[in-house]
Amino acid sequence: MAQQPAGVLDALAEEAGGALALRHLVAAGIDQLPLPGHGSTLLRWQWLAAVAAVDLNLAKLYEGHTDALAILDELHGPAPAEGSLWGTWCAEPPSARLRFERTGGDALRLHGPKAWCSGATHVTHAVVSGWYDDGQPGLAVVTLHAPGVTISNRHWHAVGMGPSDTGQVDFDATPALALGQPGDYVARAGFWHGGAGIAACWWGGASAIARAMRRRFAAGKPDAHQLAHLGAAESLLCACASLLRECASWIDTHPTANAQATALRARLVVEHAVGEIVQHAGRALGAGPLCADAHFARLMADLPVFVRQSHAERDQAELGRLALAHGTTAPAAFGGWCAL
Repeated sequence: MAQQPAGVLDALAEEAGGALALRHLVAAGIDQLPLPGHGSTLLRWQWLAAVAAVDLNLAKLYEGHTDALAILDELHGPAPAEGSLWGTWCAEPPSARLRFERTGGDALRLHGPKAWCSGATHVTHAVVSGWYDDGQPGLAVVTLHAPGVTISNRHWHAVGMGPSDTGQVDFDATPALALGQPGDYVARAGFWHGGAGIAACWWGGASAIARAMRRRFAAGKPDAHQLAHLGAAESLLCACASLLRECASWIDTHPTANAQATALRARLVVEHAVGEIVQHAGRALGAGPLCADAHFARLMADLPVFVRQSHAERDQAELGRLALAHGTTAPAAFGGWCAL
C-alpha cells in the first residue's frame, strides 16, 4: 500500500472526477491498511484521517469496511472476496434487536431489524452484532444479497452525513455465519483499537475545516480576531495529533491489553476539539463559505453529526470511573495529572 495518503487521494479524486467512492478505494488497494496493534497503527489512522478530510461520508463507509476486515482477521473469520465491500453494523439501540438462531455448526439465521447500517445499499457483506436465544451477544457475517434481506432508509432524515447511505436492514430468516464466540465483539482487544480509530476520522474532518480557514486567510488580509480563531484551531489540532500518536504507540506496545482508557481519552479530547474548531471556523469565516463553498459547507454539516458517535458524558463518566479505580490514566512522563 502507498505511504502517502494525501497524494494518492488527490490522484484518485482527479481520476474519479472528484466523486470518490468506497469501491474506488478498494480497487486501488487503499483498504489494505495495517492491522491495529501490529506496529503501524498510526499509519492506519493517518489513512482514516486523510479520507475523512476529503469526505466524511466516504470516511464513514471506509472506516466500517476496514474495521470489518480487522475484525475478520482478529476472530479468524472467512477471507473477504476480492472487490467485496463490507460494513460493520454493531449499534444496539433498544428498538432494533437482531436475533441469532443457531442452525448447526457455525450456521445461523438472522431475524429482525438492524439499525444504523451505514452503506446499506452499497456494501456486499457486513459484520453484524446480534443476540442468541440464551441472551448472549454475538457477531455474524452476512451477505447482503442473501434471501430475506430488506433495506430501507425511511428512518434516515439527516442533513449532515445524509449521503452516508445509513438505513435499517431487516432480516427474515437470512442465512449467516457466526463469527467468533459469544461476547467476542466487545471482549477482544481490537474493540477499543477500532473505537480510537474513529477519533482519527473526526480529527481528519476538523483538520480539513482548519485548512479551509488557512486558505481563505492566506488569500486575504485576516484581522486579529480571525488569526486568533485560526491559532486556536491550530493548537487544538496539534494537541489532538500528539494524543492520537501516543494512543497508537500504546496500542502497538500493548496489542492484547485493554485499551479502553487510552481510547476513551483520545476520543473525548478529539470530540471536544472538534466542537471548538467548528465554532472557531464559523465565527472566523461567517456565512459566506457556508453558502458558497460546497466542500466546506458539507464538512461543517457532516462533522457535528459524525462526532455524535461519541457517548459524550457517559464516556467521560466511564473514564472517570477508570481513573478512580486504577489511578490516573494520564501518561506518567509528566507526572500523572499534568504535575509540571
